[in-house]
Amino acid sequence: MIEISTNKSKLQIELIHSFLTETYWAKGRSIDEVKKTIENCLCFGVYLEEKQIGFARICTDYTIFAYLMDVFILPEYRGKGYSKQLMKAVVEEPQLQSCKVWMLKTSDAHGLYK
Repeated sequence: MIEISTNKSKLQIELIHSFLTETYWAKGRSIDEVKKTIENCLCFGVYLEEKQIGFARICTDYTIFAYLMDVFILPEYRGKGYSKQLMKAVVEEPQLQSCKVWMLKTSDAHGLYK
C-alpha cells in the first residue's frame, strides 16, 4: 500500500533531482532549481514503506489554474498502478477543486493523463 502526501518535509530532494536530471524535460536542472520549484508549488510525494518512489508538482494559483509538472514513478516501481493512484490524488486534492484550467505538456504517457 502506497502513501501519497503533500507534506514537503517528507520529500527526498536528492532523489527527485537525480531522477529529473535524467529526463528529457529537466535535463541539466540544478539541485537549487529543484528546491526552488518545490518551494513554490504544491507537491505530491509517493511513498512505499517510507521510501519515496514517485513525485508530481503542481504550479497553481489554487483558484483558476493548475499546471501539472515533473510527474514520475521510479522505473523499478512502474506497472503496479501507482501512477494512476498519484493522478487520482492530484485531481481529487481539495486545494485544487476550484481550478477549472489544467495544463500539461508531455511527449509521453498520454493515456495516463486523460
